[in-house]
Amino acid sequence: MALTLKEEDAAHWVYRGEGAVNLVLAYAGSSPSFIGKVIRLRKAPKNGLESKGVSVRNSMALTPLERVLWKDVDQLISSSDKEIVGQVYVEHVMKPLLGSNYVDAGMHILVTREFLELVEKNITGQRPVWRVDAARVDTHCDFGLLMSDHSLFAHGSPRPSPCLSVEIKPKCGFLPLSKFISEGNAIKRRITRFEMHQTLKFLQGEISRLSEYNPLDLFSGSKERIKKAIKGLLTTPQNNFRVFLNGSLILGGLGGVAKNTDICIAKEFEDELKSFIQVDDVLRTENLFTLVTEALQKSGVLDKLLEVQKLDSIDIEGVIHAYYNITSEQCVVCKELSEEQAKTYASLHSASFDESLRIVKDYLIAATAKDCSLMLCFRPRNEEDSGSVYNNVYLESTKQAFHFKVYFIDLDLKRLSKLKDYYELDKKIVSRYRQKIKMDQARNEGLKACNEQPLPATGIAVVEQL
Repeated sequence: MALTLKEEDAAHWVYRGEGAVNLVLAYAGSSPSFIGKVIRLRKAPKNGLESKGVSVRNSMALTPLERVLWKDVDQLISSSDKEIVGQVYVEHVMKPLLGSNYVDAGMHILVTREFLELVEKNITGQRPVWRVDAARVDTHCDFGLLMSDHSLFAHGSPRPSPCLSVEIKPKCGFLPLSKFISEGNAIKRRITRFEMHQTLKFLQGEISRLSEYNPLDLFSGSKERIKKAIKGLLTTPQNNFRVFLNGSLILGGLGGVAKNTDICIAKEFEDELKSFIQVDDVLRTENLFTLVTEALQKSGVLDKLLEVQKLDSIDIEGVIHAYYNITSEQCVVCKELSEEQAKTYASLHSASFDESLRIVKDYLIAATAKDCSLMLCFRPRNEEDSGSVYNNVYLESTKQAFHFKVYFIDLDLKRLSKLKDYYELDKKIVSRYRQKIKMDQARNEGLKACNEQPLPATGIAVVEQL
């Protein structure tokens, strides 16, 4: 951590976005060390760790049981309290699984408290209000994660050219088939987790409209279905889709759920693409769908991602039993089941300790893969770029060639302590979706009954007169 950001550096970092745990800032200054970089800073919940003065370094250290869980990853379990296990996890767990060409683990740099306090002051007005109310920059955390800005290309082209990047949060790309899914939750084998979770978010007021995106389309391998998926993301971006032009956001939200794409937003977006996709109006967005589809298929990254997601082979309804095996706690799930129902999970509770560890570890890795994002970045290919290391794709309809690169981002380590929360959330998601189905069925039956009911005599007379 040789580099250190101080108070005087804060003015050169601008708000790019945020998630539940981190803020992302992009560099807008002139220092060669930081041009083309972003930094991830930890957040602290208000009235949480920060108010108690607890260092995030200590809070991020692996627990004794997590050290057992990750015993096969020497670099991870050897991390001391003063090291950051998240970056080590990306480097030594996710990078080998997803491919070194598609993962940037970044590097840690020191940041002073004065830098963090001024950053907090500078960006508060740009953050969504609900994010500001929930958390702030953690000024007790003296490090940040410096990474390449994957919404841009590195400098080096003989002449500057426009750069367009698309950020996608793919979510889970398959339907679980596990035998450990209870009979009452069998709907999970037919309806995607994403669709069911959308219903819960809608009922809780987190979104104003159900998404038109279906992850199964994105992972299908079919060009038409992939285009359909991207169009669905653009129509209802929420926090799953963003587009940048030369590093500036032109579609989607910063740190929160974006507005749905209405006619006005769609037209503005079409106009923004004028400098990048050389075709008539109303056709640029459609050509962007084609460009992204071609890059996804050519890179093969979705196949890699799906393979890692499928490490979750028995679903959370099975994994929770392995979790109780390794924690040596009484399985509260089985406690709530009948003797006959509990037999379904007997094989899991009779599994060896190492097998239980493997099941839980694979689930947590898969959870990272289900929650990460993809960043695709494009720039027009010039004749001078013939020796470029980047992949290229050709847009037949516009006769344009583009370089592109693809990176996985937000590959966060999922903590063992959250596994019970994942199980409870899964129960809630499925329960609310089943309730919705019952309500829809009751409403449809009511409408059908009304339509079939004969008109009263007075009503018939009126109709006859008409």
